[in-house]
Amino acid sequence: MTTITENNILPLVTDEQKQAEETWRKSIPAQVFLNYFFAINYHIQENDDATGGLQHLPFFRAHQAELTETDVQAIGKLLQACWSTEYALRATAELGDEDYLRNALHWTFPQAYHTILSGLQAFLYTAGVRSNNPSLIRREVGRLVVRNAYPRPVSFYAAGAYGDFSIHRLPLAGYKPGLHIAGKEIEAQAQIGQFLRTTRKMKAQWTRQQVQANPNTALRSQKTGKVLDKWTASHWQQITWRLGYTTIFDLLGRLRISQSSREIERYVEAEIDFKLFHQSLLNIVSYLNGIHESYIAKAVGLERYQQLVRELPKHLQNNFVAERLRTRIEPLLTGQEPEQQMGIAA
Repeated sequence: MTTITENNILPLVTDEQKQAEETWRKSIPAQVFLNYFFAINYHIQENDDATGGLQHLPFFRAHQAELTETDVQAIGKLLQACWSTEYALRATAELGDEDYLRNALHWTFPQAYHTILSGLQAFLYTAGVRSNNPSLIRREVGRLVVRNAYPRPVSFYAAGAYGDFSIHRLPLAGYKPGLHIAGKEIEAQAQIGQFLRTTRKMKAQWTRQQVQANPNTALRSQKTGKVLDKWTASHWQQITWRLGYTTIFDLLGRLRISQSSREIERYVEAEIDFKLFHQSLLNIVSYLNGIHESYIAKAVGLERYQQLVRELPKHLQNNFVAERLRTRIEPLLTGQEPEQQMGIAA
């Protein structure tokens, strides 16, 4: 579209405006991804209490384990892996300006995923699940989420067959999400609900591909015996059991993006608030790691857990690990206020 001024033809849209519009368009996937993780963090902050809500959960109150010293040492190694990775994630936040954090996504995405995974494995160890198999871990933690092992801010999940998904424990998830950062609980839940649906859809499509690629599991036409190319709702229902539940841990699994992946470049090249993205990830990491640490401390005993913290390598002492112990775990397990516990974590 143009306008005529005397003998000159001037474009109404300049090259700079076109470039800005193209940059904005390319940034939409990254902005949506940021919105999702900000929404999760917003939902946690809006619904959290001082000790993570664990004290209200019958599952937490009943949690106990018979552990040998060898078991405790194995748990300690998993925790050290968890904390060392969180330490690296936090160091990036302290060092980085906007440009640094932009390019740091190559490692901060997998760091956020792996610190939570290691803490989750340590928790599952106390629950009798001792495996490195990602599918088994995902299935078991899905069951724990549904059984109310996690506080309400992270107890949401999706279930159901492709095309008929249902969202649980997010009563406002049915609203249409926007393209902006959540400023209200209804917006946060709408974005989390959309994140659950898209993630479960991807999992269903991937599962179908795996099932149909295996001659022993592929669904076939009853008339011709050939592997089905087109699926109906009933076909999708036949593989629903393979999906398990879609939880916050599946959403965090979306961070497992290869360093060489073209997908991550979409985020690096986007124009979004990288500091906000990083802070949202860090808050989610701290919240979930704190939950798992609380379960572990209850299973091994508070005194033994305090000893594990005291014996940590120098770079992990007197920082976020001890802070969560003082402000979340000790009050939870002793019933005292954090101020009364100042000397215990030293």
